[in-house]
Amino acid sequence: MPERRPTVTCGQQRRLWRVPACYSQGVNFAQLLFPDFSLILIGYLICRFTPLNRTVWTQVEQLVYFLFFPVLLFHSILKSPLDLGAAGNLVGAGWALGLGGIAMAYSVRYWPGLGQHVAARQHAASAQVAFRFNSFIGLALAERLAGPPGLLVIALLIGVSVPLMNIGAVWPMARHAERGFWGELVRNPLIIGTASGLVANLAGFSIPGWAEPTVNRIGGASLTLGLMAAGAGMQLSALNHAKLLGMAVLLIRHLLMPLWALALCLMFGLNQVQATILLMFSALPTASSCYVLAARMGYDGPYVAALVTVSTVLGMLSLPLALGVLRPFV
Repeated sequence: MPERRPTVTCGQQRRLWRVPACYSQGVNFAQLLFPDFSLILIGYLICRFTPLNRTVWTQVEQLVYFLFFPVLLFHSILKSPLDLGAAGNLVGAGWALGLGGIAMAYSVRYWPGLGQHVAARQHAASAQVAFRFNSFIGLALAERLAGPPGLLVIALLIGVSVPLMNIGAVWPMARHAERGFWGELVRNPLIIGTASGLVANLAGFSIPGWAEPTVNRIGGASLTLGLMAAGAGMQLSALNHAKLLGMAVLLIRHLLMPLWALALCLMFGLNQVQATILLMFSALPTASSCYVLAARMGYDGPYVAALVTVSTVLGMLSLPLALGVLRPFV
């Protein structure tokens, strides 16, 4: 009598084979994205209609950005084994994605019929919207899409992209900077968290078991508070001027970047997890700190803040486009 093989449930199969939940057929991306965008909405409503106004959320955003977020990046890289050969293709694709976005953003002034309607200063401040990304949303979605492997991939992408995209954002506005350009990059907490995680991983360091629960809770708090802070920072004012410029940078951010990411997945031969996270990464809303950077460097902060808000809303369309429509092609 032939031996009967034990039945393996879908959930067990995913745990054994580490197949991300998003790879199953018929996935509902609206349902997948709803928890994260509902936190953004909650943050917006709390900020606008309760005593917990923008002053409170500015402090929350700083806490997440300078402490919680770097801890999450450090831990995500440290606890996952690194395949340097496979990571090389991912790093190359991440750099190519960033360079492509920067090139498209700064080509807007030369688009036929658009150049004469774009002011140089307005373009310098808003071009960053086309290629920068919201790390809060990216980390939350990566964990939901692919678990720990997804967190490792997004952490590496953030690590290689933050310096490049900060250079692309700051360089045209550098003459108004209050601090040294390279000093700001070196002190960036996301770069510090990623670099220290890579060094610790390669050195064989591990977090003691007694500290693991605390670090895990800090990481979970960073995702929840980061998403709510993104919602609290949304603004809808200052959209009544430079509409063509705004449409151009948002078109790059939410359509051309995902298409470019699809081409890069094929060119670099990324595996399923890497391709999924790169496509998700390319379709993220722009960074909420775009308006802070523009205002601090003497540019039109309210206009950039309005673009950030629209980009956050458009992310609810571009993410399903990247994950539901484009991903089956890789």
